[in-house]
Amino acid sequence: MKHSIAAERMREIQPFHVMALLAEARQREAAGQDIIHMEVGEPDFPTPAPIVAAGIQALQSGQTKYTPACGLPALREAIAAYYASRFGVTIAPQRIIVTPGASGALQLVLGALLNPGNEVLMTDPGYPCNRHFVRLFEGKPVAIPVGAETAYQLNSAHIQAHWNANTRAVLLASPANPTGTLLSVPQLADIYREVRQRGGELIVDEIYQGLTYGVPDTTALAVDADNIWVINSFSKYFGMTGWRLGWVVAPEWAVSTLDRLAQNIFLAASTPAQYAALAAFTPEALAIMEAQRQELQQRRDFLLPALQGLGFSVRAEPQGAFYIYAGSERFGDDAQRLCANLLDKTGVVFTPGIDFGSHQATTHVRFAYTTRVARLAQAVERLERGLRGDNG
Repeated sequence: MKHSIAAERMREIQPFHVMALLAEARQREAAGQDIIHMEVGEPDFPTPAPIVAAGIQALQSGQTKYTPACGLPALREAIAAYYASRFGVTIAPQRIIVTPGASGALQLVLGALLNPGNEVLMTDPGYPCNRHFVRLFEGKPVAIPVGAETAYQLNSAHIQAHWNANTRAVLLASPANPTGTLLSVPQLADIYREVRQRGGELIVDEIYQGLTYGVPDTTALAVDADNIWVINSFSKYFGMTGWRLGWVVAPEWAVSTLDRLAQNIFLAASTPAQYAALAAFTPEALAIMEAQRQELQQRRDFLLPALQGLGFSVRAEPQGAFYIYAGSERFGDDAQRLCANLLDKTGVVFTPGIDFGSHQATTHVRFAYTTRVARLAQAVERLERGLRGDNG
């Protein structure tokens, strides 16, 4: 009997390497070992209570039927009002499409924009699913090596150097995963100018928006509220990871296309989650989120110098999200092996750079400061002992 084989594109869609470490960490936990998790991008905060209460109320009142494919009108209006109040940007609610997570939003955008062979420029390092989504739609992800000299972000010179006749779009992230670095509004404007001059589209991933430290919170929509594609999520700042809810702000011309695509791909986002998210913009919920942001800043401010004291190099200070992308060259040129060894020796688990691309990936790791400072301090103490052993 002939065996079935997967589609050719699946050869290029890789799993997260950290999942093997996570599986081992969970096995060790099940056996009674204390594990400190610094690998998964999910803070230890619960979903804010007003959001949970709104979700329960929605379930109890029977709000479990399908919504329109683009989302609850009330939620789209609430998101538009949020942009107006927080950023002074006016967006028509009809241009906001609510999706199953930011991943659903990116699928809609790429599905609407890409023809086979179209290229999308993005950073290396960067969030790996972005390049895999491009490949899923038969596009070609072009991962551009970036370093600390540009805060691991693209700039207008990168666009000039890498644009060709097949390029369709540029995908940015601010704040970025894995580096936690930002793009300012002037930097976004420079990139946008280069992209538009070439007839391309600019897509900006803002799923960590709101989680910034010592710098203003911004949106790419401040550059051009009408033509930039912005992807966002209720997962990170709003603390709703498992609720699977995101959105895209799209140019007006694309709304009917995205509506039609959403109907066919996922029909609609979760109805109870959408009703719950209505409470995310209440003063009570926003106060909780601000307190959580302040705690994340305290965690960053503790962990950043502590990691540098251990011998990790951080050449571009993270100003957002909840990650530190650190050079591990002092400890060898195999970050994946380093992560595995330190999990074995110390019970601390974090992510090897190869999960985020290939540029200098074997000498970089990502730490997620998603647990309280006391646990981060324990992690640092354990790592110090483990690294001392590695270096004699």
